[in-house]
Amino acid sequence: MTDSDSSLESDGPSGRLAAVFDLVGPLYRRAQRKVEQYTPLEGLSVGVRAVLVLLYEHGPMTVPQMGRAQALSRQFVQRMVNEAAARGLVEITPNPAHKRSSLIRLTGEGAATTTALVAREREMLSQVDGELTDDDIAACLRVLTRMLEFLDDVDLD
Repeated sequence: MTDSDSSLESDGPSGRLAAVFDLVGPLYRRAQRKVEQYTPLEGLSVGVRAVLVLLYEHGPMTVPQMGRAQALSRQFVQRMVNEAAARGLVEITPNPAHKRSSLIRLTGEGAATTTALVAREREMLSQVDGELTDDDIAACLRVLTRMLEFLDDVDLD
C-alpha cells in the first residue's frame, strides 16, 4: 500500500470516490485516443462513433435523447448527426411522437460500420489484464452508475 492509498482510506468512502473521479478523466482521454486509433478504417471521429454506438445499442433516438444519454449538448450531438448523415451512416426520419424532434436511425451502411467497430473494440478490451472477475466488473459498473446518477442534475447546455 502506498502513502496515497493509506491517505485515501483515512478519508473513508468520499476519499475513495474522489480517487475514482481522478481515474475517470485520464481513462476517458486514453480511451478516446485508442478509439481514434481504431477508427481510421472508417474515418470516424469520437463524437460520430458515440452517436453510432448509441443508435446501435438503443435503436432510433432523437438528438435531445442522445445528448442526455451521453451528457453532451444538443448542438454537439446535432453536428455529429449531421456528419454521420453526410456520410450515409444515419438517416433522419419524422418522429410520430414529436413533430419538431426527428428520429435518427442507422442506415444499413451505418449498422455494418458500427458492428465492425464494436467487434474490434470488444476484441481490444478482451486483452485487459488484471484478473478481473465478473463481480469486480459488476461492482465497478454499480459505483460508476451511482456516481453518474448523483450528477444527473448537471445542466448539459
